[in-house]
Amino acid sequence: MSIDIAALVAESHATVEALISDGADPEAKFEIEHHLASNDFSKLEKAAVELVKVGYHVDDADEFELDDQSTIFAFVAVSRVVLDADILEQQTRQVANIAQQAGVEYDGWGTYFGALDDEEE
Repeated sequence: MSIDIAALVAESHATVEALISDGADPEAKFEIEHHLASNDFSKLEKAAVELVKVGYHVDDADEFELDDQSTIFAFVAVSRVVLDADILEQQTRQVANIAQQAGVEYDGWGTYFGALDDEEE
C-alpha cells in the first residue's frame, strides 16, 4: 500500500494556513485527530500499537459497513499540539510512515475549530 506523503504534507500545510486565516490562535493547543482505516483489523491494531509507542492516544477502532456490504475498521490517533505547520508536517510524516509499514490507509488529520480548554490540556 502506497501513501502519497507529499500530498498529505501539502494538505496539512493548507489546513494550518486555513485555520489560522480563519482566526485560530496559532499559539493555542488543539486536539489533532489522525485518521487511519483498514479492512484488516489485525493490521490496524499493529498501527495502533506503534502509534501508542511514539506518544499518540489511540481511540478504540470502530467498525463500519460500506455500501458494498464490506466492513472497514477505523480509529483516530490523537495528539495535542499548537497549530505549527512544521510540527504537523512531522506528525503527518510519522503517522503516514507507520500506516504504510502496517499496510493501512492514512487519510490525514483534522481538528475542531477552537483551542482546548485549560482542563483539556
